[in-house]
Amino acid sequence: MADPVHALARAFQAAITTAFGAEHAAVDPSLRRSTHADYQANAAMALGKRLGRPPREVAAAIVAALELDGICRKVEIAGPGFVNLTLEDAYLTRELAETAGGGRLGIAPAAEPETVIVDYSGPNAAKEMHVGHLRSTIIGDALARVLEALGHRVIRQNHLGDWGTPFGMLIEHMLDLGEAAASQELSVGDLNAFYRQARAKFDGDAAFAERSRRRVVRLQGGDEQTLALWRQLVRESTRYFDSVYRRLGVTLTDADFAGESFYNPMLPDVVEELGRKGLARESEGALCVFPAGFTGKGGEPLPLIVRKQDGGYGYATTDLAAIRHRLTTVGARRIVYVVGAPQSQHFAMVFATAREAGWLTPPARAEHVAFGSVLGADKKMFKTRSGDTVKLSDLIDEATERAAKVVREKNPDLDAEAADAVARSVGVGAVKYADLSSDRIKDYVFDWDRMLAFEGNTAPYLMYAHARIRSIFRKAGVESPREAGIVLSEPAERALALELLRFGAVLEDVAATLEPHRLCGYLFELAGSFTSFYERCPVLRAESDDVRRSRLALCDLTAEVLAKGLGLLGIEAPERM
Repeated sequence: MADPVHALARAFQAAITTAFGAEHAAVDPSLRRSTHADYQANAAMALGKRLGRPPREVAAAIVAALELDGICRKVEIAGPGFVNLTLEDAYLTRELAETAGGGRLGIAPAAEPETVIVDYSGPNAAKEMHVGHLRSTIIGDALARVLEALGHRVIRQNHLGDWGTPFGMLIEHMLDLGEAAASQELSVGDLNAFYRQARAKFDGDAAFAERSRRRVVRLQGGDEQTLALWRQLVRESTRYFDSVYRRLGVTLTDADFAGESFYNPMLPDVVEELGRKGLARESEGALCVFPAGFTGKGGEPLPLIVRKQDGGYGYATTDLAAIRHRLTTVGARRIVYVVGAPQSQHFAMVFATAREAGWLTPPARAEHVAFGSVLGADKKMFKTRSGDTVKLSDLIDEATERAAKVVREKNPDLDAEAADAVARSVGVGAVKYADLSSDRIKDYVFDWDRMLAFEGNTAPYLMYAHARIRSIFRKAGVESPREAGIVLSEPAERALALELLRFGAVLEDVAATLEPHRLCGYLFELAGSFTSFYERCPVLRAESDDVRRSRLALCDLTAEVLAKGLGLLGIEAPERM
């Protein structure tokens, strides 16, 4: 099944080629929904300007060459050159039947499935996750789900900060406490507090700081006792990360963790290769790459440091090792980095270096999925009232508590167990949706009242729309009539059908642009179309049994698409609320 827009676009491109030549084959048909028909094509406006001919004349030539038998029952030229298109009823019902019966809801497998690596979340070991990790984790997980739904082989990568200088002080602090006490504190305590204790000692005790530096050398040198303590730190940290991911409903697992330590053995070889290819050269005692096109304020070439003055390596080298490994060893065709906007230049330089080194060559590509910040009501970085960073676990707790109050108010008849389950779904879903529904590159204000509202473009509104549809079947005491044919006799039925047929194309758009808010916008429009349909077209009290079955089938398909769409955003769709 294809969105009608796909079939119409192919027909228009063929007609434009026939009427005006192959050099115009790539002209955008500019198809959109219309109040005067099902769709309107505006290609004649731009093409007329290019050809120096009246748009209406151009539209007439396109229509004369159009082949839409079996797809459109009416094609009309309107105004200065608009082409109005009304679909055949039989075509619409056939496509709906295929969508409802095929099990994929109109999601067509990618013509050329790719191996796609999605790099997201990336917290630091021995530190608790905070609101700053929220966007990468949520956006990355949604993109991974959508790409998988389209048939791509998705490899999730959680690039943990699990190596480097801080681990010297953390391991020394563990030794000072005693391994048993440190283990107990790490397993049941506050990771942030443990880190702060070690940092305070490092800053205030010169002897401890010196021991910490020597411990880093031992760690990098492979000292077995040091490595064992380091593994314990990472193990307790990843156990904590797993618990947060489970509560958030995120698909990352231990198998997806690929921290800085994984790439550490590769760093000398990466630097050697860059030097051998003439890309790395010494500058002020450090070894640097100067990718073309990057300059400082004074116009001087901008360096990407791959080996520091002291012989150590920074995160730029690790990122170069990661992209080389992902392209040359894993065989990724597409790498998606879900990292905040402030890192845009860094990733642009890493990608440019990878291209110059010959690792990143077409059809392989790397993309930085940049995003803005989460702000508080004061439009500053979102923090607690005391000014501390908001822990992600605390945020989930508060979301669930606030949602529980809303759920109890909306449906006091729910039993305690069901109410708790719905509250968890609504609370976490509301936080996720508020993030995903905004254009990711923009900052957004964290607003509990707005995100938990049952009106507007929110998760509770969409979840309630799904639950309301399911309640229709409970009231009727019937199963979903999957075998029923859908007949579209009312404008509201037709409008809902056209929205349902868009689902697969919307997912393709999200996969191409890496912008989840497009899926959110679609689901909101779908829910609105269903509301209009439900208000105008009686379902259980329809005028005949055939119409009743047809409308129940439309309801069922809408609920399935809503649930699937929310699921691809990582949001549950409860059967009742």
